[in-house]
Amino acid sequence: MSSRPSRKTASNSSSLRIIGGEWRGRRLQFPEIEGLRPTPDRVRETLFNWLMPVIAGARCLDLFAGSGALGLEALSRGAASVTFVDLSRQVKQSIEANLALLKTNRARVYASDALSWTQQAPAEQFDILFLDPPFRKQMLTACCETLEARGMLAPGAYIYIEAEEELTRLIVPGTWRLHRHQRAGQVQYALFIRDANATAPKPETTQA
Repeated sequence: MSSRPSRKTASNSSSLRIIGGEWRGRRLQFPEIEGLRPTPDRVRETLFNWLMPVIAGARCLDLFAGSGALGLEALSRGAASVTFVDLSRQVKQSIEANLALLKTNRARVYASDALSWTQQAPAEQFDILFLDPPFRKQMLTACCETLEARGMLAPGAYIYIEAEEELTRLIVPGTWRLHRHQRAGQVQYALFIRDANATAPKPETTQA
């Protein structure tokens, strides 16, 4: 999700465009839900340029999946699997419909509160995390802490965080090292790498 309006295709749906990989140029629909805004094309392009060396074969987790733009882009670019999690059942149905349209079985979709899901999900490690919660809801820190505490991120995992532009600090676990950070319009976005050798779980404050 982000702050750029999406292209409308009908009174109750919008579309996003996959910008690279196997399904490059494909337009997919997602429901018109208040607050649901796909990550802008230019931000996605920058993000996946950053992830280019590691996306092929990666196990990805798309929390607060929304339109599914990040997870679908990852699949298009060769990710081994994507787990989508979003509270809305309408979103779940939309992502499942798009996966069927793309004829891929490399994904799972859950309709669940993201924090509850991370607290209860079976033990599994992910190589790439997409974390784009609703803006101004103070959800980031709790999600980051739970993911780290439950060991859900593989050694050397990449963590993408998208947040409101005015947020002055991103508070993340001490095992996460800031790799990239940029701003675009009303959003800021950052990519962290989990230090495989770090052992201290103390929180770390990164100046945004």
